[in-house]
Amino acid sequence: MDSVFTKIINKEFSCHLVAEDQYSIAFMDINPIQKGHVLVVPKQQVDYLFDLDSEEYHNLWMFVQTVAKGLKKSINCKRIGVSVVGFEVPHAHIHLIPINNIQDMNFSNFFRTNENELSQLSKYISKNVILK
Repeated sequence: MDSVFTKIINKEFSCHLVAEDQYSIAFMDINPIQKGHVLVVPKQQVDYLFDLDSEEYHNLWMFVQTVAKGLKKSINCKRIGVSVVGFEVPHAHIHLIPINNIQDMNFSNFFRTNENELSQLSKYISKNVILK
């Protein structure tokens, strides 16, 4: 059964797209814990990140680095935090979260946002993601 992320990849569901390449896609998290919270998802649906084959895994992390650099240029923060949890959706995904301290990575907190803000943020961040 296709995950919600596969449905986004297949354009069955909409998203606030940040970047996309042959192997991966990045879009705004609709339940962000910080402003600019982005999800990066491999296009190959696997439940567990470490089940990706070596090539897919390598390509995913190269894409994550590119998106993180663009996100850092877009959002005023000290770092881009990275989290891989993997229980929310049965499709491997990586959280990129603009942070200024460790408390900013608390998944019990949520950043209040709306569709308009997510749309504007995705377009702004997208301009700073330089795909090769």
